[in-house]
Amino acid sequence: MSALTLKGPHWVVVRQHRRVLWAVPALVGASLAAVIVLRVWLRDPGSDQMLRTNDFYAQGLLRLCMEYAGDALLFLPLLVGAFVAGPMVARELESGTWRLALTQSTTAKAWLGSKVLVAAAVSVAGSAALIGVYRLGWAPVDGSWQLSWADRGPYEATGPVLIGYCLLAVAIGALVGQLVRRTLVAMAVTGFVTGLVLLVLGALRWSFLPVVTNTAPFPYDRPLLPPDALMMDTGFLTATGERLSENICFERTQRLNSCPADLKITAEYADFHPVSHHWPTQLIETSLLLALAAAVLYAAFRLVHARHP
Repeated sequence: MSALTLKGPHWVVVRQHRRVLWAVPALVGASLAAVIVLRVWLRDPGSDQMLRTNDFYAQGLLRLCMEYAGDALLFLPLLVGAFVAGPMVARELESGTWRLALTQSTTAKAWLGSKVLVAAAVSVAGSAALIGVYRLGWAPVDGSWQLSWADRGPYEATGPVLIGYCLLAVAIGALVGQLVRRTLVAMAVTGFVTGLVLLVLGALRWSFLPVVTNTAPFPYDRPLLPPDALMMDTGFLTATGERLSENICFERTQRLNSCPADLKITAEYADFHPVSHHWPTQLIETSLLLALAAAVLYAAFRLVHARHP
């Protein structure tokens, strides 16, 4: 057990921020309790009308809670990064209290490394636990409106990509906190940068893997998409292979499944990502995030070495 005892700067970091660190398991425990209560309430429909009514309300409440929970978990990396940049790094640099650590046989690299290590460990453990809790509540409502595997919120909250974003936020906070050295400004800048990465990678993630294309002769009375697929594009194909918009026929004829002969439409097409692309996309995006985190963390330690060799 003595090997697991925190010592030196790591003990100091945990002691300084113990209230926030205790809030993490408290949040996980409260979330788990809420999900369990909703799952217990959500029973299989019974023959009694009251049971069916209770199931309906429980399903709706669970779906609403999972929708808001997925949106809330999108902000988790921003909060992690802001906390590392502000209270953990910039505040000590701003007030000068970091110099006290250097008088205790601790180097500047060890001072920063202790903060990064504690923040990263708590972020990984906390985000992994929250992913597990979210998946427990999300499973009964998977596929409903705004809660499919590819939707913003559920996508991040059901896989390792959330852990990757939290680790990147720790690295950004460690770098920005040193550069800005003002608590509130460092928190704002880190939140902005982390949010920008979320938006950019969210816009690019469905280009990591090539789409699958289904075609069928026109008119086709069955869906071109398999269940739970993420549609990227759909429309019509002409005899020459040219792609036309899905609305081009309706704009001309004001009727469905009826196209003017001069368009020479021969088939319909649909580009989509099947549900089997979920985990490969998660792993690719997580790998990119870990590479970015490593690069930013390298810059943070290079900076602290340059300023305090």
